[in-house]
Amino acid sequence: MTEGIAELNLTRIGEHVVRWTVHDVADYLRISVKTIYKWRLTGDGPVGVRIGKHLRYDPADVVAWFESQKTAA
Repeated sequence: MTEGIAELNLTRIGEHVVRWTVHDVADYLRISVKTIYKWRLTGDGPVGVRIGKHLRYDPADVVAWFESQKTAA
């Protein structure tokens, strides 16, 4: 693992990137699943897609969102 953030795992099945679950996003960002759901309700956090009853995230979107959160200290 890298310091402060889990390594990006872009698993592929054929031509398609496997989408992340809420648990995958929480693990990557090292936050709780509850926070991911709260962000979804408030319109914060990375964009997720509902597929039936399942919520999925494109790993590239999660990384892009994370990078956009950086501010000068």
